[in-house]
Amino acid sequence: MPATPSAPVPAALFHYRAFVTGVYDGDTCTVDIDLGLGIWVRGEKLRLHRINTPELRGADEVRGKAARDHLKSLVEGKAALLQTIKDRREKYGRYLAEIWLEQPNAILLNVNDAMVGAGHARYQEY
Repeated sequence: MPATPSAPVPAALFHYRAFVTGVYDGDTCTVDIDLGLGIWVRGEKLRLHRINTPELRGADEVRGKAARDHLKSLVEGKAALLQTIKDRREKYGRYLAEIWLEQPNAILLNVNDAMVGAGHARYQEY
């Protein structure tokens, strides 16, 4: 069963302010996370939750690079709001996360959904 687009950010635990320092591929990025009270975690790798993008190698290389470049254009070097999924890590040790960007009109953009909307990712449960 495919995953569905997310709802607006709910008021719950596991929300953090962060700064995106790098993008590896279309569904993996590196962030510095503000835990509050002056405590930061630097260089944390995140896997975008609910989506999957083409790989950077093999038959999907061209589409994979396009997905990576699109994610870079959306988030690299920007402040973001993270919603981690029960602070759970996936099989490669990355935290699963929804990434939200504040827009000038005070609306939050869900980056995970934006990647699907742009045709660079598909919804996937894992």
